[in-house]
Amino acid sequence: MTEDDPTDEISEIEAQIEELAESAERSRRIILGSKVAIAGGFALLAVALLGLLGAGQTAALGSIALVLGGIVSLGSNVSTLRQTEAAISTAEARRARLIGNIDLRLVHDAPLKLM
Repeated sequence: MTEDDPTDEISEIEAQIEELAESAERSRRIILGSKVAIAGGFALLAVALLGLLGAGQTAALGSIALVLGGIVSLGSNVSTLRQTEAAISTAEARRARLIGNIDLRLVHDAPLKLM
């Protein structure tokens, strides 16, 4: 390989894209968990406010904490996901540029030799 051969850099970019994709998937799972926590917190708050199942003030405070924690986690991970997706797009564009700059040779059609 020559110094101008971009294949090593392309491989590094592809590895970086894979790591970013794993990070994005992790953020998506946390976002889903945050939404579940928010919904569960609201349901528990409704139960506590209506006095069902003997839920009291502790359950109401816990549900409020669950909702607020879910909102904070959701916001943080949505912003992380956006940044990760932007980084993936940038890396993919860079990889496409490097691939486009490769001087490809055409392989001429040659008759197949049968053994």
